[in-house]
Amino acid sequence: MPRPTEATIVLDALRANLALARAHAPNSKCWAVVKANAYGHGLERVLPALAQADGLALIEFGQACRLRELGWKKRILMLEGAFDAADTAAARAHALDLVVHCEEQLGWLAESPGDGPPVHTFAKFDSGLNRLGFDSASLRWAHARLSAMPAVRSVALMAHFANADLAGGADESMELFAAATVGLAGEVSLANSAAVLSVPRARRDWIRPGIMLYGGSPFAQHSAADLGLAATMVLRTRVLARRVLQPGDAVGYGSLFRASEPMPIAVVACGYADGYPRHAPSGTPVLVDGMPSTTLGRVAMDLLMIDLRQCPSAGVGSVVELWGDKLPIDAVAQSAGTIGYELMCALAPRVAVRVEALSAQSGAL
Repeated sequence: MPRPTEATIVLDALRANLALARAHAPNSKCWAVVKANAYGHGLERVLPALAQADGLALIEFGQACRLRELGWKKRILMLEGAFDAADTAAARAHALDLVVHCEEQLGWLAESPGDGPPVHTFAKFDSGLNRLGFDSASLRWAHARLSAMPAVRSVALMAHFANADLAGGADESMELFAAATVGLAGEVSLANSAAVLSVPRARRDWIRPGIMLYGGSPFAQHSAADLGLAATMVLRTRVLARRVLQPGDAVGYGSLFRASEPMPIAVVACGYADGYPRHAPSGTPVLVDGMPSTTLGRVAMDLLMIDLRQCPSAGVGSVVELWGDKLPIDAVAQSAGTIGYELMCALAPRVAVRVEALSAQSGAL
């Protein structure tokens, strides 16, 4: 018997979330962001659900080349651009769009041999995040250089928001971008998930939904359900053992939880080696046979413990949902002091994965 810890990837939910993003920006083309192995869901697994995207966006060149091998014929955007001159050559060989955010990347493109087709580029403006991108003066210089390069097919413009999840948080960045790009030609891409959902002015030629595609909310104050998003990853396991603690009994490493009354608990086949957050405290929500409960004590490598006082009929073999369609991943993440992105991306290779296929295929890759 395999270990009873399984993640289910729900492709219909992913396709519905993509449709919702497009409905918010009907006049925009859509980059579906699939970096970090499609936020832990598996690039090959999610590809059929993203057929209606206009392009895919990621960071890893090896994965981008794999997308071409899998039959993706539409555009692919490298969100951090080339990491060296070899990446620039790979972009030309595999028809990958390049973000350009620094002088070194300009140099690699300028020196790129002429034996491959030219590439689409996105000149990135630093609108206040202060990570990657050109300032106002350098952006114009970079745009002019790119426009003159034989290796460049087109020059678009982009920026990434630091605070689009806050009310009015994108306003200053958009004003800076507008001032920096006056008179510059090219398509524009600004909106991440938060801006797709809440900043109409940011829905320009291209949108870049990420976390919303995978059923996570980009807002602390709004749940995924509030936004009409469906869970794309369901993590379930089963109860391995049922025990009864007596008053004063502790459970787990460090004896962080100690019973104040007789209480039944479950020992569950999941731990931090499966991707469940080790720092999740007692009281983190779970569902046992569909009934709400909470974790107890410290999460171990392979096991965690659950309070069964609200689920007295549960026992060995009972199904435990750790996050998914009935228990939002964001609720678990909030309890653990993190975000749903981290939990998705942390799903461990040893966890069995089942793909819930699309109800009907639509569109071509």
